[in-house]
Amino acid sequence: MQQSRTIITVITAWLLILMPMGGRSQETGDRSRESGVESQGYELRKEHDSLYWLRATGGSQDQAAMRGEAGRKAGGWRLPYPVYQFQTGDVDGDGSMDAMVGVIKATRYWPLGRRLFIFKQIDGTGRTGKPVKKVRPLWLGSKLGGTLEDFRYMAPAEGDSMGRIRALESTADSLYAVSDYKWGGFGMKFDRLIIKGVDRETALRRFYDQKTAPRYLTDK
Repeated sequence: MQQSRTIITVITAWLLILMPMGGRSQETGDRSRESGVESQGYELRKEHDSLYWLRATGGSQDQAAMRGEAGRKAGGWRLPYPVYQFQTGDVDGDGSMDAMVGVIKATRYWPLGRRLFIFKQIDGTGRTGKPVKKVRPLWLGSKLGGTLEDFRYMAPAEGDSMGRIRALESTADSLYAVSDYKWGGFGMKFDRLIIKGVDRETALRRFYDQKTAPRYLTDK
């Protein structure tokens, strides 16, 4: 009898320990599914680690009237990949904001997988016939130059109407390079080399340094 009471006590104690943990886990999961990042007319919303939705925000009667899942997906673009970076800026120089999303998606010839996708907003019609802003691809790149590690948007230099995308890239010799790319009409094209053949720490300093934007590697 004493042994039975001991077993029941132990089981009850474990249940009291485990139940709050389950509750916290569920609450964390709900917050994760509802989490989103909004920037300059775009919202990147995470459903789970390998599924995101990129949608336009503001100015849409149809989207503003929607709530929950339908609102998140209205006119949006499904990204069934892990995301490592999200930036906004005018990539193609047309005066409107674009969204740059870094996704992890391996290809047959590029198994390392970090890629850059660029999106624009276009005018469309929603399910109710009201106007919506739709997100559509501008460029779904497989690679830039070297192995892409990270990127950031650089505002246009003085006298230029077009911004640049600065890329931190690794090379086959386990060193790093930092390069700038500009929109070339059908995709990103190489613009200038900032630094190459350096360790990661040195490359990161140049990657984040605004002062290097107008300089070429050969500049004195």
